[in-house]
Amino acid sequence: MLQTHGRRVDHLRLSVTDRCGLRCVYCMPFGEPPHAPREEILSFEEMATVVRRLHDEYGLTRVRITGGEPLVRPQLHRLIAQLDRIGLEEISMTTNGQVLARSMDALREAGLSRLNISLDSLDPDRYRRTTGGDLTRTLEGIEAADRSGLRPLKINTVVLRGENEEEIEDLTSWALERGYEIRFLELMAIGCVQDVHANLFVPTREVRERLGRSFALEPLEGEPGAPARIWSAKRDGVEGTVGFISPETEPFCTSCRRLRLTAKGKFLGCIMHDDGPDIRPALRAPGGFDPDAFDAAVRQAVGSKPIDRVYVSWGHMMSIGG
Repeated sequence: MLQTHGRRVDHLRLSVTDRCGLRCVYCMPFGEPPHAPREEILSFEEMATVVRRLHDEYGLTRVRITGGEPLVRPQLHRLIAQLDRIGLEEISMTTNGQVLARSMDALREAGLSRLNISLDSLDPDRYRRTTGGDLTRTLEGIEAADRSGLRPLKINTVVLRGENEEEIEDLTSWALERGYEIRFLELMAIGCVQDVHANLFVPTREVRERLGRSFALEPLEGEPGAPARIWSAKRDGVEGTVGFISPETEPFCTSCRRLRLTAKGKFLGCIMHDDGPDIRPALRAPGGFDPDAFDAAVRQAVGSKPIDRVYVSWGHMMSIGG
């Protein structure tokens, strides 16, 4: 999948649901979230058809399974097993970890390659205030992922002003001591967070400066097109890597290699796009799969990928998939 600006688009963010058991302040809108009716959500078989076509015809190499929270979708290991048979280089997943412990063995056996687990605080009260969830359950999920042997194990932390910014050093020490890579994310102005973005936003520069007072930091060369800037971090004989994802202050749009598919079957060329071409008509055509309609949707989505940063989106992160 080569688009007009010469970037190779060969990674897919695959959202399997827009539902989640948490209510993170930067993701889920207040009140009753606008979830899609279940009949509008793609089946596992339809998702596997999409991935196989992108792999066979367009050179797709990696899939990241997202949500909402992907593990609220029953029997998710069935989808991973279908994707594993396609021959991808990597099948990864981003999860909040709340129900990961009971699913970890089945996911690994099905072919899951790697995990990113969201952890915004090590303080139970702050974790509940920020996410509405139980910190113990996420820590149990992280421990299960650790025992599974999947590596690297990455921990995602969205930094929030007046909330978890004071935990940056503790979170880093906790992760490095266990051999995990922690990644600090800038808050994005997507959907429900727009009204409070200015009050909660912490730029990566501040995070690095704060860590630099406690850790010896050195930049490392990262994977081309990857969103995270990777640094080595050392303190008191403990050494590891820390990632910084800075879509607001250090945009990586010019090298972005990702295409997104929502659970409703909309292709998005960018996380900041509210809408995109619908592939359900191609998947559910009366005569069976319509490759021409599918390919037209792919070209439209890839062609829509921006070079310049889009700073505001009215879509909801729970529907787009992070």
